[in-house]
Amino acid sequence: MTYRHKAFRVAGVTATAIGAAAAAAVAGVGSAGADAFVRLPGGTVHGEGITLSRSGESAQVSASMAGNPASRTAWVSGNVTLKAPKLKPAKAGPSAGPAGESELPGSNGTMTNGAAATLSTGYIVGCQVDIKGLSGDLSATLSAAPSATASLSVPLAAGQVAFVQLSRKDIEKPGTYNIGYDRAQLAIQNCGGYAQARAFSTVETTGKLHQKVNLYGKPFSIG
Repeated sequence: MTYRHKAFRVAGVTATAIGAAAAAAVAGVGSAGADAFVRLPGGTVHGEGITLSRSGESAQVSASMAGNPASRTAWVSGNVTLKAPKLKPAKAGPSAGPAGESELPGSNGTMTNGAAATLSTGYIVGCQVDIKGLSGDLSATLSAAPSATASLSVPLAAGQVAFVQLSRKDIEKPGTYNIGYDRAQLAIQNCGGYAQARAFSTVETTGKLHQKVNLYGKPFSIG
């Protein structure tokens, strides 16, 4: 069995206390109470016979409607495409669903169930944490169920990071597959300081060639 890890690196995570002015400068966030719209670049990563890409990613960041500085919302959109023309077909078995990073460190909250591959996408969210160089393998808590359209509440304390999975798909045969999400809501709660997020998408294959390929987006400020 060959086991490959592609684009899966661990970088230092540094807790920081960044003032409101600095946070605004990082992501172009305007004055308090005003929404900030951020267009984010796409990206592509290659594995053995597979290609994972993200396009059309954007985020609209809003302050709390209740005027609570510890709460804010990011409305995120994007499209993830997996091209896997040479996968060996395999049926999915019973699934226990996504598992949090605290149970499976380095898993990005994804657990395979025997399908030829598993495709998942979501966001890494941090409160007063610099995640610009972060690429995975953190111990954190998955605090929301996967959904590409639901409002997901993400409670975070200072210095905490969470992997929030928006959607997942079992891949049972070769082909091209997409996961799209439009204005999925990430409601950040209990974060009294600077908050930041970045997209992640993961494909993991099973069988003799076991790969885990990760694609990360550009970090953006949530205020």
